[in-house]
Amino acid sequence: MLRPWKLELEIDKMLEKAVYLQIADTFISDIRSGRLKAGDALPGSRNLALMLKINRNTVVEAYQVLINEEWVISRERKGIFVSEKLPVLQEKLSSRNPETEERLLALNKPTINFDDGHPDSKIAPVTELARAYRQIFNRKARWQMMGYGNEHGDTEFRKIIAQMLNHQRGMHINEQEISITRGSQMAMFLTAQCLLKAGDAIIVENPGYKPAWKAFEYAGAELLPVAIDNEGILIEDIKRLLTQHKNIKALYITPHRQYPTTVTLSLARRLELIELSNEYGITIIEDDYDNEFHFGYRPILPVSSFNKLQSYVYIGTLSKVVAPALRIGYLASKDPEFIQKIGDLRKIIDVQGDVIMEQAVLQLIKDGAVKKHIKKATVHYKYKRDFVFSLLEKYLKDIADFTLPEGGLAFWIVPKKNLDWNKVTSLLIEKSIHIIHPKQYSYDQIINGFRLSYGSLSEEQLEESIQTISEVLRLAK
Repeated sequence: MLRPWKLELEIDKMLEKAVYLQIADTFISDIRSGRLKAGDALPGSRNLALMLKINRNTVVEAYQVLINEEWVISRERKGIFVSEKLPVLQEKLSSRNPETEERLLALNKPTINFDDGHPDSKIAPVTELARAYRQIFNRKARWQMMGYGNEHGDTEFRKIIAQMLNHQRGMHINEQEISITRGSQMAMFLTAQCLLKAGDAIIVENPGYKPAWKAFEYAGAELLPVAIDNEGILIEDIKRLLTQHKNIKALYITPHRQYPTTVTLSLARRLELIELSNEYGITIIEDDYDNEFHFGYRPILPVSSFNKLQSYVYIGTLSKVVAPALRIGYLASKDPEFIQKIGDLRKIIDVQGDVIMEQAVLQLIKDGAVKKHIKKATVHYKYKRDFVFSLLEKYLKDIADFTLPEGGLAFWIVPKKNLDWNKVTSLLIEKSIHIIHPKQYSYDQIINGFRLSYGSLSEEQLEESIQTISEVLRLAK
């Protein structure tokens, strides 16, 4: 039997994806592109194994995946053939497991990606940062920066961060109470390791930020999820948990703009949280990931800025302000023993941060470049936010609920009817659009809503994709 078609595949054994899945996905890609047509014969498992120089069982596994997903059929004594009745995508979406979804995403490589709310790298002050970096190297005492420094970060840099927190966010902190980290996720991991232990419990928002949850679980803590409404985390549910569990050590919140819903925690609930924290001796871990870009009068002050609060860890980042790829975060706490533990663990992991980069960013702050950039970026993002809101009003108003956020780089969209999100996300991938699956925010049951970011996308991409999202949501109802 003639098989003129040739499999174009180079096995990459360094990939995390299993070899049999690489083979199966290559066949699927060629079927979808039309290179392989209905009724075409696939190479025999023995011949393909020889061609690829791999074990025949690996090819058999790949073919079994294709048969299970109905891309091919096996005819006894004849071979493997592309199915005459290719899978009807819409009928198979809801039954796909996460591994299949990930492979579908890899195959289609969406051209429009709705991320977590990343800033627009095209307006980042990269030129100014590069200039400052060069200036640091040209200083006469540059040799002094080539040795090891303080595990908490450059002292002058910590002073300027403390000044920013005190002047702009109403806090009362000094440089000895701050530790610089490689991004906010490292700050979260260090906090979890130094604050929690096996057997402890921590209250978290649901929906919420799973990378933080993983850091807490890695430390051995039990997660206690609490729901969100239009004023933030539900206080009554927290009170109930505090009476039921004696081992609650901390509470993790994103009060400025709750992740992912963008809801701001009300003042009344902030004050109640402070009272509960003090009464039960629990630490509030405040993740202020989205403070800089605010379009109203001024950002709401952090919970950590209230003098009455006795125990807190405040976590922030400079990545959104200067450049998305810049890995500089920080944590602040009034507890000297906790800060000492952070430093000791930091030395084991990383010895110290990027001192030269810290000096370069410090230079940008002193020169006023960061302040100028934030002012410029705020105008830019406010325009984009308003533009996206007009698109949502045009395409989604009758099928979903949403509000105009006072800041940040994302909207929270809640369809008026419960949807099959496996089906929705897969249909969008088919149309080269990727949104974050709501399971990535949900503790147990998948929440009926999704985060629509706009910072890194162009107006053309936003209009095209939001119109398509509208069509898919209507189809998936």
